[in-house]
Order: sequence, then C-alpha cells, then structure tokens
Amino acid sequence: QVQLVESGGGLVQPGGSLRLSCNVSGFTVSSYEMHWYRQAPGKEREWVATLSRAGGSFTTAGFMKGRFTTSRDNAKNMLYLQMNSLNFEDTGVYFCNMGSYWGQGTQVTVSS
Repeated sequence: QVQLVESGGGLVQPGGSLRLSCNVSGFTVSSYEMHWYRQAPGKEREWVATLSRAGGSFTTAGFMKGRFTTSRDNAKNMLYLQMNSLNFEDTGVYFCNMGSYWGQGTQVTVSS
C-alpha cells in the first residue's frame, strides 16, 4: 500500500527556515521521480520542486529563486524539502507527490 506522509511544517518568522519530510511506504523513492507541491489559501495547487530518479534536483524559477532544495535519503526512504529565507507568500499546505499518489499535506505558516 502506497503512503506518503508529510511532516515538519509549522509556524516560522519571515527569513526563517524549515525542512519538510515525506515518509514514503509502498515503493522505493529512488525508483521514481518525486515532487513537492504547495497550495496557498484561496489559490490553485502549484508545483514547487522535483527530484529526479537519478537524485538530481531542480526547483522552479520565480518564487523559488534558489531558496528551496529537495533531496532524499534512500536508506530511510524519505524525501525532504529544505526551505530557506521564507516569506509570507510561502504560507500554504505542502504536499509530496508521486504519480497519482499524494500525501495529506503539512501546513507552513510564515508570520511575524
């Protein structure tokens, strides 16, 4: 049974950092391309980052501007999203994704 369980969200001040985790079961993270998405209040879900099967990563342009990186731990079968220099616009629910599988999301709130 495939499960994706995100964690690590919370309340952070502008300029702060968070590391989100996605605990994967039912498949091996190193065998698939993995993605992070987010959904801000009242907005459409948007793509944040992708980690390729080979383990390289790329992030979206624009709002990301090199602040976010994604990685994985093959031994733990986990995916991570490191977020630095957070700002108010980064507030939202963050999801990890593989194909048609989604986690339940973890809330990130950036507030002073």
